[in-house]
Amino acid sequence: MSIPRTLTIAGSAAQGSAGIQADLKTFQELDVYGMSAITAIVANNSTTEQGIFTQQIEAIEAQIHASFEHVGPDALKTGMLFTEPIIKRTSEIIASSSVKGIVVDPVMIGKMGSQLLQDEAIETLITHLLPLATIITPNLQEAARILDEPLPQSPEAMEAAACKLHQLGPDYVLIKGGSLKNHAAVDILYDGSTVKRFESERVNTIHTSGAGCTYSAAITAELAKGKTVEEAVGIAKAFVTSAIQHALSFNRGIGSTNHAAHRKY
Repeated sequence: MSIPRTLTIAGSAAQGSAGIQADLKTFQELDVYGMSAITAIVANNSTTEQGIFTQQIEAIEAQIHASFEHVGPDALKTGMLFTEPIIKRTSEIIASSSVKGIVVDPVMIGKMGSQLLQDEAIETLITHLLPLATIITPNLQEAARILDEPLPQSPEAMEAAACKLHQLGPDYVLIKGGSLKNHAAVDILYDGSTVKRFESERVNTIHTSGAGCTYSAAITAELAKGKTVEEAVGIAKAFVTSAIQHALSFNRGIGSTNHAAHRKY
């Protein structure tokens, strides 16, 4: 049996809502074969002093090459890469591969406020990884940080930011406006010539942990199936919206998007 194949290169989130865990759940729900290369273990908590443990470059390399050699992804995504050396080496491996669908989620800040990208790594992300991307999927905060500009405050400002981000080299830019105040949940897709808006009703919930990871993973899954970028974004938008509408609360702060929502409701 032939099945579309995907790879996520990202951090492991111990609480299960984001990162590798969210990606693999999304891949499974969207009927693609998921693989992973873990760049860091994220386990922030109130008991231990340390909550982020980066993996050795050699371990990350081995995981990526194992997925290439034994299965071979049709599309891949990057999430939390955290350090400059990890970004640079991951970029080199991706550049030398034959994978066509490259989704770059420039993860920088976690829902709990933890920093998921070191400050000195931002320039490396811009110069080495963004130009390789089929599509990048920053949220408003990430777009502002990459451009070193104020936070976009309107869909029109998002469009202007998308145009500037496109000049950094990706084929497509998707800016996610989930945190845009006084607007529907609007996302802006730009391909260098045309702007397309994807809108959904804003869901009144704080339980959105993993939403960005889930969104980019869903795009990756659909690209692996051969969908166009615009088709993939449309399907992924519906998938993540449903996951937020039926989010999970554990009565311990911010809860998780519900990756099975599209199937169950």
